[in-house]
Amino acid sequence: MTISMYQASVPAFIRALNNLAAILEKGAAYAQARKIDESVLLNSRLFADMFPLVRQVQIATDTVRSGAGRLAGVDSPSYEDKESTFQELGLRIRNTISFLESLQPAQVDGSEDRTITWQTRSSTKSMQGQPYLMNHLLPNVHFHVTTAYNILRHNGVEVGKKDFLGPG
Repeated sequence: MTISMYQASVPAFIRALNNLAAILEKGAAYAQARKIDESVLLNSRLFADMFPLVRQVQIATDTVRSGAGRLAGVDSPSYEDKESTFQELGLRIRNTISFLESLQPAQVDGSEDRTITWQTRSSTKSMQGQPYLMNHLLPNVHFHVTTAYNILRHNGVEVGKKDFLGPG
């Protein structure tokens, strides 16, 4: 049995974002229960040269939104990166999921051999669609979701592997 580019991307992205949203909800509840200003958690980082939690979430959503858009050959919405609360991050995730849900399998399937080109901070990159998905998008989204999870866990939020993996 083969797996399509759509099946390998959009459902995996939605699952990762739904799990991230649930983890952030636990972070918000933790801050509220302990009377911690949520900005403390949102601005926490694992190490001085790493991005804080809020930026990890922004990058995770940017990665899936722009990556899925490129695979589908459509423009993706842009966000201003101005979130400063758990609630705003949750809205960003929900908006990203809504965009992903608007994509149809026929838009993404067949992109495995298409050249995907994107701009990084320092250069223009190109890859074929399947390596772009498997070697760039999926590892990047999982890196940033994992890092967000680790920041909250490091700060005492009671999350575990089941939270990261999500239901079923």
